[in-house]
Amino acid sequence: MANLDLYSKNWCDLVFNGKNKEYGAYVMRAETGDRNIKALTITFAMVLLAYILPFLIKAVAPTNSQETVTTTQLSKLEEAKIEDKHIIKKVEPKQAQPQQIKSSIKFTAPKIVKDEEVSKEDEMKSQKELGESKVAISIADVKGNDEVHGKDIADIKEVITSKPTEETKVFSYVEQMPIFPGGESALMNYIASNLKYPSAAQDQGIQGLVMLRFVVTGTGEVGEVQVLKSLDPSCDREAIRVVKSLPRFTPGRQQGKPVNVWFQLPVRFELR
Repeated sequence: MANLDLYSKNWCDLVFNGKNKEYGAYVMRAETGDRNIKALTITFAMVLLAYILPFLIKAVAPTNSQETVTTTQLSKLEEAKIEDKHIIKKVEPKQAQPQQIKSSIKFTAPKIVKDEEVSKEDEMKSQKELGESKVAISIADVKGNDEVHGKDIADIKEVITSKPTEETKVFSYVEQMPIFPGGESALMNYIASNLKYPSAAQDQGIQGLVMLRFVVTGTGEVGEVQVLKSLDPSCDREAIRVVKSLPRFTPGRQQGKPVNVWFQLPVRFELR
């Protein structure tokens, strides 16, 4: 039994003795040995090829290959000149051309007033002055600079503004500060009598000082009011209201003239 060849033809005939050999099993069993030999041969050939393939590739590839590196030297170029397009050119300011106007005499409409109330500028020209004058009658006395091509002063629509005068300036200190009628004690009594404690501030227990400053104008009236130290929005508004209701002051004076002056005033809210 040790030398028994299961794939031999004799063993196959012995197994299928007396059986239908036309059935596919007999053919498959008879050809099993040839198929196994072919499979082993193909497998061995593939393993051998895989082993010797790297050697074949190495033998076919060139052994000494040299890479050539070409270095190109750039020629030295001249630096390009860049034109500065942001150069600021000095522009001479154009001188304003003087307005060309004609000479004229002011026409004053007749008005009955006292002699002492008439200024020299508003005095009526006599018929003799108007008749002897060779210049036009217009809205003002003007010495013109072009009697032929100039315009009448009434036709010039340009508005000339003057510099602010001291009437609009507000001083912090002046020679004679504004005075409230009756003095400082009367001012504090007025504030205490007219101040209404806001109910919201009372409910929250808010009390303290609101520091204000306001303008006493040249006519003694209260002008702009500012809050320097705030306590509560409702208290601030009430303090401003009372200050705006103050009667007229004796205005402050600087060099004998009434002027606008800043006046500081503390307004106290105190729970009792």
